[in-house]
Amino acid sequence: MDTQPKYKVFLIDDDTFLLNMYSLKFSKSGFEVNTAQTTHEALQKIKQGYEPDIMLIDIIMPGMDGLEMLSEIRKENLAPKATVIMLTNQSDTTDIEKAKGLDVDGYIVKATTIPSEVISDVVEIHKKHTQS
Repeated sequence: MDTQPKYKVFLIDDDTFLLNMYSLKFSKSGFEVNTAQTTHEALQKIKQGYEPDIMLIDIIMPGMDGLEMLSEIRKENLAPKATVIMLTNQSDTTDIEKAKGLDVDGYIVKATTIPSEVISDVVEIHKKHTQS
């Protein structure tokens, strides 16, 4: 019997292929998945009461980018219990520092991490977050 808790993971990425691929991978690993292709859509879902356990946010997004969205989430104290992980191709130290300044729990670079590693990294980061 599966005793692992079902975490609600919120994937925010404008790349449909990646969104679908990660949705499938997380679903198969027992996660409950919700997605948004824009930061505006993501903010709307959260403001309407969606409370994810884990948020995976891409930085490069049309309109408001992922870091701006996270800044908004922090300012309005939305989803305060969520583990926040940037899942992006931005490996620039400036972006990483900005993310740290917004109190992210993890930072995963898509280009250097295979999907199964992303899932195990997310699980590890979430464990650390919920224990602190």
